[in-house]
Amino acid sequence: MMDDVEDTSTRYDSRPAGRESVRSDPTRGELRIHLGAAPGVGKTYAALCEARRRHARGTDVVVGLVETHGRARTAELLEGLEVLPRRTVVHRGTALTELDVDAVLARAPEVVVVDELAHSNAPGSVHARRYEDVEQLLAAGIDVISTVNVQHLESLHDVVERITGTRQQETVPDAVVRAAEQVELVDITPEALRRRLAHGNVYPAERIDASLAHYFRPGNLIALRELALLWVADQVDVALRRYRADEHIDEVWEARERVVVAVTGGPESLTVLRRAARIARRAGSADLLCVQVLRGDGVATRDTGRGRDLRRLAKEVGASFHTVVGDDVAAALLDFARGANATQLVLGTSRRSRLARLADPGIGSRAVAGSGSIDVHLVPHVEAPAGGGTPADGGWWPRLARLLRGRRAARGWPAAVVLPLLACGFGWSFPLVGLSTDTVAFFLATVITAIIGGLVPAIVAALFAGALLNYFFTPPLHSFTIARFEDLVAATTMLVIAVLVAAVVDRADRRAAQAAQARAEATLLTTFARVVISRSDPLPRLLERVREAFGFDSVAVLERGPKSSWTVSARMPAVLPGDDPDHGAGDDRDAGDPADADADVEIDEGSHLVGRGRTLTAAENRLFATVAGPALLALRNRRISAEAVDAARRAEASGLRTALLSAVGHDLRTPLSAIKAAVSSLRDPDLALDPADAEELLATVEESGDRLVALVDNLLDSSRLATGAVTPHRTTVGVAEIVDAAVAALPTAEVRDRVEIAPPVPGESDEVVADPGLAERIVANLVDNAVRHGGGGPVSLRTSAHADRVELRVVDRGPGMARDAELFTAFQHLGDHDSHGAPGGLGLGLHVARGFARAMGGTLDPEETPGGGLTMVLSLPRADVPPPARPVVARAGGDGAGRNSTGVMA
Repeated sequence: MMDDVEDTSTRYDSRPAGRESVRSDPTRGELRIHLGAAPGVGKTYAALCEARRRHARGTDVVVGLVETHGRARTAELLEGLEVLPRRTVVHRGTALTELDVDAVLARAPEVVVVDELAHSNAPGSVHARRYEDVEQLLAAGIDVISTVNVQHLESLHDVVERITGTRQQETVPDAVVRAAEQVELVDITPEALRRRLAHGNVYPAERIDASLAHYFRPGNLIALRELALLWVADQVDVALRRYRADEHIDEVWEARERVVVAVTGGPESLTVLRRAARIARRAGSADLLCVQVLRGDGVATRDTGRGRDLRRLAKEVGASFHTVVGDDVAAALLDFARGANATQLVLGTSRRSRLARLADPGIGSRAVAGSGSIDVHLVPHVEAPAGGGTPADGGWWPRLARLLRGRRAARGWPAAVVLPLLACGFGWSFPLVGLSTDTVAFFLATVITAIIGGLVPAIVAALFAGALLNYFFTPPLHSFTIARFEDLVAATTMLVIAVLVAAVVDRADRRAAQAAQARAEATLLTTFARVVISRSDPLPRLLERVREAFGFDSVAVLERGPKSSWTVSARMPAVLPGDDPDHGAGDDRDAGDPADADADVEIDEGSHLVGRGRTLTAAENRLFATVAGPALLALRNRRISAEAVDAARRAEASGLRTALLSAVGHDLRTPLSAIKAAVSSLRDPDLALDPADAEELLATVEESGDRLVALVDNLLDSSRLATGAVTPHRTTVGVAEIVDAAVAALPTAEVRDRVEIAPPVPGESDEVVADPGLAERIVANLVDNAVRHGGGGPVSLRTSAHADRVELRVVDRGPGMARDAELFTAFQHLGDHDSHGAPGGLGLGLHVARGFARAMGGTLDPEETPGGGLTMVLSLPRADVPPPARPVVARAGGDGAGRNSTGVMA
């Protein structure tokens, strides 16, 4: 029946790198493993399908051991296959069945199916673990088809425990699974697996609810599925690397993203490694390999202590650290990257100057030139020069510009003396040059002094240069006499040029400083504006940014209060040294006068922004004043938010009052009208009633009275919950007792007959620590809600235990709930009428039930019933597990007196 089924499962050779593609021992059997992410994905089914395919092709296949777990479709696949008898082991009076290895060896089939590779054998067996039995069969030359779940892999044991909260007792070494010739991943989506579980195809009915709520939660299944996929991907990668090595393939195959980051051990290495980690994460959690290339000349480099930091950071970001040796660093990096089948290479930009790069383009340029299909990223860092220069200064021209702008006067006076003397020395050193050349040299000295030192040093340099030129180079020599008119013109021109150049340079310098200041101010204001528009309450963050920008010890917003006193509206940091720890930002203490602060600006009438800790310069004061705009927006934002919250609270209160009046007017009038009509009929002397009619009217009065009592009880309970007047009396009680009492209190036998109570799971205790009266009220409200909104179908009550909690599920098969349904909001319900057309009530049942559950340290949450409907899950602390510390709601100022039997204050 399985002959024409195409095998499309994922297969790969998972043997470790280094094993030959042809087995060294041809007499050894082959192991094929079906790997699944969780129980129920179909591993055993897939293994039996494989066995039937081989059997149909004429292979001698037997079934050594298969656990069907009562699954009919799995058991059907055993038909037509030879199933070997199991070996029985008696342990402490219990008969256990295990794989009969001797029977398999005696039968000597070509292939044997052995389920559950991680199984622990019963005490007294030859081997303690089933995978050891399988190893014996493989050594005998028998091929084995087996199964294992990812949670049983030894390397993932602790990871699975953290995800699911369940500790696996049986594990199998990863090496056993990796040594398999073939591993097939049996995959199914979490939604499909949960449907399979809900339909009873995985576990028996009594285990379904607990499994769906705990181990088989969607998040758990997604995480387990990802673990299985990643583990299989790693094994596929091993096979791919071995194939590429066997076939001598150097070309990069982009089957999987791998990022190689090159580090030198220099100061930039940590920056480059962090950048590479971000690139790897953005590439879909790609593999990250950190490699350091050491030159092969045997010269030990000086240890700067960064090697340990690099290895520690590599471990923190999930990178593997490698060291390779090579004289050509770029070639060694590319060889390593190609060997690792890397797709991206990350390098730091060169720290070498432009002049040095003229002789050698550097490692980055050579790596880019020889990278081929590998993407190369060059990461800038503060140690790399921009445009050549020392590593940290950003290039020679910016450095020169800063040199010229800073301390101009201090450098101008020496230049005014030294440069004219150098021009004079030039003229004396070259006596054959003409007077015009000497004049140009003195002009140059004057201009350079004007650029370096400004106006006054330039004037001094012009006068000094003119005097030197006149004394040493113009006739009459060695005299300050100006005999020719052109000499006077030259001296005057030199002075004018010095003044003009100095004026232009000074103006340009001022403009540059102003532009830099404006740019800094614009950046700062942009940052402040971004904070204001990106947060719901931006004022604290804005104050923190202002404090950091101006270097204040504290920044606060002060508002004028009554009697002209100032109060703190917001402050950063919230608490200063010496403050009362019970007060912080936003308190109403007298904050002093803003005039006493180091910096003060009015942001609104009666509101000031103040800073304390340092005195600002005039320019900083102007910038501080511009912060008033963002601060005003942030303050108004806070006021508007507070007003909106207050308005919402008033609207909610008004809505609740309106809903209460409407509900009370409707739901109380109905039973009161029924009582009045019935009593009027009973008292009417003119109306002859037989005993049956009178009994029916009396029953109507009783039923309407019970309904009025229930409505009033819910109203009172809701009010007491709102005021915190519920103090539960915790004791040990069984959930079965609570359920029986709640069901017995249902109004009619017809309603009670719709309730199905599932038997408890064998071996599980249902005792909880709770207030029996409150718990009974919760269950009664849940059952009443399920009966009224369950579409007329049955209502199931199921109990299960997990960890330190016992959970009761009230399951209906009704229309379910909308995603935005407000189930636990007072005066809200799923519909205006129940399934019989009766009014839906005040909508307080679930609201009160959740309040009581929280008061007892429990929870009440809704779930979608698989297949349609609503499931309410009541979770309470188990009696046999110490409960965690939980707050108990008590009545303020109460003395513990006056409580009724349900723990509600009377």
